[in-house]
Amino acid sequence: MKLIKTLADGRQQIVGLQFPTEFIGQPWGGQSHLSAEAVTDVEVCSIPQTVLQDMMKSHPALEHRLFQETLLQLDQAQDWLLAVGRKMARERVAALLYLIASRMNASAPGDSSLTGEQTFDLPLSRTEMADFLGLTIETVSRQVTRLRQDGLIMVEDNRRVTVPEMDRLLEAAEG
Repeated sequence: MKLIKTLADGRQQIVGLQFPTEFIGQPWGGQSHLSAEAVTDVEVCSIPQTVLQDMMKSHPALEHRLFQETLLQLDQAQDWLLAVGRKMARERVAALLYLIASRMNASAPGDSSLTGEQTFDLPLSRTEMADFLGLTIETVSRQVTRLRQDGLIMVEDNRRVTVPEMDRLLEAAEG
């Protein structure tokens, strides 16, 4: 799912991504100022806030998991602030592909221990990637081509991406 912030004049910005097993929304706060839009087929389980709060009281592990996920999302927001503010286009695109590869195949939120080869269907279009990264669609396309030419990724049918070695893609993302 992509998380979108809409400005008063109607402009929109993708400000985050949610992956399988992750919670969407604010279990402790009021209404979110973001909207969520599916970019792939999803199944969503809606839990009323009062029910969720009762579940957290009777199951402290759930509250701990939600807190961990909140901290993970804060870390990710800080990483993206750095990426958009300081990283070169290649690093931004590599970082996004690494994020998607690691999170689409993770067994739990925050699981970034994936190594070796990873394959996933790219959930975002080039336009959405450009929007999320603060780049033009042409720049994103050029960087994807360069990453492919350098053997860091393989792309099939513009959507199926294979990362032969996650460590190499992470190096490209970190600069």
